[in-house]
Amino acid sequence: MLASGLLLVALLACLSVMVLMSVWRQRKLGGKLPPGPTPLPFIGNYLQLDTEQMYNCLMKVPPSREMGVAFSNGERAKQLRRFSITTLRDFGVGKRGIEERIQEEAGFLIQAFRDTCGAFIDPTFYLSRTVSNVISSIVFGDRFDYEDKEFLSLLRMMLGSFQFTATSTGQLYEMFYSVMKHLPGPQQQAFKELQGLEDFVARKVEQNQRTLDPNSPRDFIDSFLIRMKEEKNNPNTEFFMKNLVMTTLNLFFAGTETVSTTLRYGFLMLMKHPEVEAKLHEEIDQVIGRNRQPKFEDRAKMPYTEAVIHEIQRFGDMIPMGVSRRVIKDTKFRDFFLPKGTEVFPMLGSVLRDTKFFSNPEDFNPQRFLDDKGQFKKSDAFVPFSIGKRYCFGEGLARMELFLFLTTILQNFCLKSPQAPQDIDVSPKHVGFATIPKTYTMSFLAR
Repeated sequence: MLASGLLLVALLACLSVMVLMSVWRQRKLGGKLPPGPTPLPFIGNYLQLDTEQMYNCLMKVPPSREMGVAFSNGERAKQLRRFSITTLRDFGVGKRGIEERIQEEAGFLIQAFRDTCGAFIDPTFYLSRTVSNVISSIVFGDRFDYEDKEFLSLLRMMLGSFQFTATSTGQLYEMFYSVMKHLPGPQQQAFKELQGLEDFVARKVEQNQRTLDPNSPRDFIDSFLIRMKEEKNNPNTEFFMKNLVMTTLNLFFAGTETVSTTLRYGFLMLMKHPEVEAKLHEEIDQVIGRNRQPKFEDRAKMPYTEAVIHEIQRFGDMIPMGVSRRVIKDTKFRDFFLPKGTEVFPMLGSVLRDTKFFSNPEDFNPQRFLDDKGQFKKSDAFVPFSIGKRYCFGEGLARMELFLFLTTILQNFCLKSPQAPQDIDVSPKHVGFATIPKTYTMSFLAR
């Protein structure tokens, strides 16, 4: 009895201290923070959030683990970002070399679709295999065979993890990782999948270490290992094993799921709007024809195709909340004060669906990216890759992939849904930290 009484007193004392500290902090910053409800100790504003509609909820409430290039901040982010951009360029990103890799992979995809003989299929893994092989050739130095069991397992783990981030439990997991990783629930499966991906990358790193030639890097991992050797005596280096594994995983994951999911959403929109697909076929036939592979340079002569790709990205709003960032120093934003360490979300979806820039934003309308003469028209509000110093440095690669994969597929196939266009549901399956389209089947009919 005495022990339980003491434990209760200790818990009440801890809660009291947390409440007092929270009140003190709020008073200290009173009038300086952006408007919003007062956060509670530990759980913050979680009780004010609707986890089933996280994005919409955060839009109504005014305002991770930091390893690897995607989620780090400050000096670590600067160094890893600079190194990643330079290394990706060394391995062909932004050059003719990477275009040839995409074209080659597109050829494998076309054959895989032909082999379906027009049957209705779920395109998810067809697309993720193809897109993933492009980034795999850069970070791992080679592509995977489409039937490789380990490769398919990795893709399932990535898809499961990506979809989990859009669920209510996934959002809880992201916010309260330190607690939820110890509790039972679906987050344990997601944790297992992420750990499986991390373990795979770690094995790849070990293989590269055993056969490394410092004078001839084969892939991104080799380049990072060489940089680690160069900085082994630097006590402040950011080039160590954990950052290597997590940066490689960041590139592998982001280079797979974002583009493949965008294409998957795009196919759904084209089947919903067959008149748009017909115009794409017409432009592809006029500019490229049926007898040669599309080239990225064709894009300059294909304004309608460019407009459709932009509208797919705008409408799909793949990462509506952006990637969370942490304020690395006390910052004044307009008339408000953001103390060092504050986590912020860019809320990219608020711009992509802003009626000041896009009339009737809930409608799918490629014409919004065309001027009166039918030429492509840029919009400053088109920010699916974010903006500023931390914009997605894979933007150039993603743009090339979206154009080459979409045009190559539509050059060879017509898209068919088992449903009539008016019956196709294009509302997302989940909207959280990611936007996930509903699962569907479709047929690729040879033209």
